[in-house]
Amino acid sequence: MTAHTCTVDTPLGPFSVVVDADGAVLASGWTPGADTLVPLIHPSLRPATVDARTELGAVTRAITDYHAGDLAAIDAIPVKQHSGPFLETAWEVLRKVPAGEPVTYTEFASLSGRPAAIRGAASACARNAAALFVPCHRVVRIGGALGGFRWGLPVKRWLLSHEDSAR
Repeated sequence: MTAHTCTVDTPLGPFSVVVDADGAVLASGWTPGADTLVPLIHPSLRPATVDARTELGAVTRAITDYHAGDLAAIDAIPVKQHSGPFLETAWEVLRKVPAGEPVTYTEFASLSGRPAAIRGAASACARNAAALFVPCHRVVRIGGALGGFRWGLPVKRWLLSHEDSAR
């Protein structure tokens, strides 16, 4: 399978995305290219080749619009990730957490159907390859501490502040 990639300039620096032939996001994040992203894609979905493009239509527009303040712009973009049932459910749940209304890891575990699986909820965030489109940055620790984020705590802090102020 051949996938496509592009990099978009954002207020946080370069944001790259890898999409399949149907335009579904396979991986994304604040990095200057696909080299960092491709290893994050589950082997069953990992493309054999990645073709660089200058833009990816609706996906590029969603990235630009989100960073400009249209927080709902990312919601309709399809995402493909593969793992076990809990992680796949957790990633679906993350897409429903409203912008500007972060949840704790405990709340996220409950929303995902396994209230005792707090570490599992944290793992779902850590293993999420499609940052922004599966907004794991919306999960924080009890008391509001940020916890971790693959793309760095300054990025997570900016995203949460951006979503809070744009609501």
